[in-house]
Formats: sequence, structure tokens, C-alpha cells
Amino acid sequence: MATKGTNAKIKELKNSKPEKINLEDLGKLQSAISNMNKTYLELGRLVAVQHSSLHGLAGMQDKMILLQAEMEKSYGTDDINVKDGTINYKEDGEADKKD
Repeated sequence: MATKGTNAKIKELKNSKPEKINLEDLGKLQSAISNMNKTYLELGRLVAVQHSSLHGLAGMQDKMILLQAEMEKSYGTDDINVKDGTINYKEDGEADKKD
């Protein structure tokens, strides 16, 4: 039969909580966090590339607007088939050529 001191020790052990997780669980936790951090880093890199690409695209769009204005001035329209260069004039005849 257990003595009074033994019962106290059993109660103490039942109520105690571990101070650290085991090494296997620690490894799993560290690996999961490391993988998440790598993914966040990659997403950040992709966002930076996207940002840079969008700025480049805005510059290209500005150049296209200028090119359309040149086509309008030279040919009276900027409606041009980009595959073969055919000018698509309006139904009412040739556009006014501006010099």
C-alpha cells in the first residue's frame, strides 16, 4: 500500500507540465516554420518582380500612345492591322492626311 509521501509524489508528477517539447517535435516545428518563411520570402520576391514589370508595362503603354499619335498624324488614323500593315480607314472614305 502506498504511503502518504508516495501519494503526494504521484499527485505532484500528475500535475507537472513539461518545460520543453521533445526533439522530434521541435524538429518538425522548426521545419514547418522554415518552409513557411521560405514561401513568404519567395512571395515577396515575386511581388517585387511584379511591381517592376508593371512599371515597365506602364512605360510601354506610354510609348504606344505616342506611336498611335504619330500614326494618326501620318496616316489620318491609328487603326492599323499589325499583322500586315493594312490601314483601316473609316467607312466615309480616306482620312484627312495631316502634314
